[in-house]
Amino acid sequence: MEILEIELLTNDIEGTFGFYAEMLGLQIISRNKDWVSFAAGATKLTFRYSKTEKPIYHFAFDIPNNQLLEAFAWVESRTEILEVIPNDKIADFRNWNAKSFYFYDNNGNILECIARFNLENKSEKPFDGASIVSISEIGFVAKDVSKLCDELVDKYGLPVFSMQPKLDKFIVLGTESGLFILAAEGKDWYPTKIKAKSFWSKVVFSINGKTQEIEVMA
Repeated sequence: MEILEIELLTNDIEGTFGFYAEMLGLQIISRNKDWVSFAAGATKLTFRYSKTEKPIYHFAFDIPNNQLLEAFAWVESRTEILEVIPNDKIADFRNWNAKSFYFYDNNGNILECIARFNLENKSEKPFDGASIVSISEIGFVAKDVSKLCDELVDKYGLPVFSMQPKLDKFIVLGTESGLFILAAEGKDWYPTKIKAKSFWSKVVFSINGKTQEIEVMA
């Protein structure tokens, strides 16, 4: 599965522009007073202005799997990286054969850079924002995760991610190149104490050669 486009809300367009364009160095696709779009590798990332709420999302950037430490140092020179356990800022997902690190954007969204060692995406170019491969994960939140899982599987033909067993409050759908992270409402977004809550979002993705769209209504 490939995540082609993501649309999210923000109540701070100017701050969001500054974070993603200047701090992360993402290419700007388009911009006006109500929205801004960036190229996060192969994924189009759009933030739309909303003055009614301050949403918090979780999503992940795939990075070249030979540049985890280089990416870590590059991001750490620009913003604070979160601890995943005391005195350690790199998460080791052994079942997924992947490692990652986390940080906040200007909105308080929980961002992740993840190196998946099963994928062929090595790079010899010095790491910067243009090195991001794609957005490979986006979190969806529901009171009943199993029900949401069944609905998405039935409607879109999504597979349960083979490397992650289904849990009561946490289910992952998709493939290594693109994943939907289904979290129960009120569950902590790892590695923070921020409680998962559903907010409006729109995702365009491709699976089995078919492009489809999910719009989440909070």
